[in-house]
Amino acid sequence: MAFPSVEKCDASRLGTHSSVAADLDGTLLRSRSAFPYYALVAFETGGLPRLAFLLLLSPVAAALSSRLLASPAAAVRVLVFAVTAGARVADVESAARAVLPRFYAADVHPAAWRVFAACGGRRVVLTATPRVMVEPFVRGVLGADDVAGTELATWRGRATGLVDARRGGVLVGERKAEALREMVGDGEMPDVGLGDGRSDYAFMGICKLLLLCSEATKVANGRLPVEAYLVPRTPVDAVPLDKLRKRVIFHDGRLVQRPTPLVALLTLLWFPVGLLLSLIRVAAGALLPMPWLYVAFHALGVRVIIRGSPPPPPRPGSGVLFACCHRTLLDGIFLSVALGRPVAAVTYSLSRLSELLSPIPTVRLTRDRAADAATIRRVLSPEGGGELAICPEGTTCREPFLLRFSALFAELTDDVVPVAMECRAAMFHGTTARGWKGLDPFYFFMNPSPAYTVTFLDKLPPELTCGGGGRSSHEVANRVQKLIASTLSYQCTGFTRKDKYRELADNDGLVHVSTGDKKRRVAG
Repeated sequence: MAFPSVEKCDASRLGTHSSVAADLDGTLLRSRSAFPYYALVAFETGGLPRLAFLLLLSPVAAALSSRLLASPAAAVRVLVFAVTAGARVADVESAARAVLPRFYAADVHPAAWRVFAACGGRRVVLTATPRVMVEPFVRGVLGADDVAGTELATWRGRATGLVDARRGGVLVGERKAEALREMVGDGEMPDVGLGDGRSDYAFMGICKLLLLCSEATKVANGRLPVEAYLVPRTPVDAVPLDKLRKRVIFHDGRLVQRPTPLVALLTLLWFPVGLLLSLIRVAAGALLPMPWLYVAFHALGVRVIIRGSPPPPPRPGSGVLFACCHRTLLDGIFLSVALGRPVAAVTYSLSRLSELLSPIPTVRLTRDRAADAATIRRVLSPEGGGELAICPEGTTCREPFLLRFSALFAELTDDVVPVAMECRAAMFHGTTARGWKGLDPFYFFMNPSPAYTVTFLDKLPPELTCGGGGRSSHEVANRVQKLIASTLSYQCTGFTRKDKYRELADNDGLVHVSTGDKKRRVAG
């Protein structure tokens, strides 16, 4: 049975009651290879050893899925075993929720998405990839109502590396059609089917056209004519991220680039070199005087780009608060490098290792408003140094968005200098919401040539402050947020730390910390 190209589908005929069933890899996604997504899960659940194991077995999987052997189900079994054998199911689920959606979202096929999004009825996604890996993305970002995929076999909370044969085995070929029938039950079959090859013909052939069809148009066997489309293999640009049903703002994971086999191999080869380079860079930052760090970092391949006019040290009896957007835990350090002098930075839950290695003073806050206000006033006083860097967002964000700014800083001083921070990394992210934050600086410095851009904006005029202009603290905080966002061409949001951690780590970003005989909760 031959099917027309999806480009011939008139999406304007599809309405709120139209339903659709679609394949994932090669259909809703441009890439027909699921290897990069398996590689992401492998690195997040088992680090370099598991990624290396996956690379070792990937030629076997490629051979099994080739036209010569034509065994896609066996290829999926090999990949599943390499990635999940012995891994905790909770770790796989966590990676699927926090890491994969951003990479999936950057790979959506425009023609398939045009048809899929036009169907306002039931949306079903069928895929050979394990359901646990794709479900957060297809439900949360694409807006699918049902997902059918390969099910993992588990034992005592861990994946065995095998496919659960009792739940249908690998979802390819006829198994997709069977899964679709099981989901639909006695209801109507989807109106439109989307696939990319012969393995999808089985389920595509049972999708029917309900729109503009009358009884006279039924074929002799009583079924409605099939409406199914193939997605061509022509290279196309992905759907812009802001055109999807949900924009991915928060995401986690250490890898920056989509780990194709070549990128994964280069990552493995670079890791030991990058680790040594990272240790040298961290040691330089911890041991050398601050005025030397700009030159030292440049010599070690770390670019520090300074824009605007760095303000001079404060006059005796006055203080300056630098209100920065938050990109990594190193914001305060690179601000100090740009100024040529150490400036104390506010932290909430900096690891002991990071505090030990930090070349600048750190001021630990507790999110107790009164106590934090007293601490900030003390640091801004001449006895406390007179300068303080604070990130009012309270947590980092990797995408071009700014989270809501806390207004506390605006209540405590009128001497506010907004600072736009921007970092660039080619291989590893220097932030995490689910891992140990003590490794964040090391991962950032493991990049071949990381860069930090520090842009100093003009000090807030007195008429735009709380004390000099009678503005509310929220007005001042929103003003600073907008100034920084316009400088970086970012978008302001009302999201907070809690929104980020609830989405990525399923908690509110707070951890219990013992202080003597008491316990308190601080930002995680």
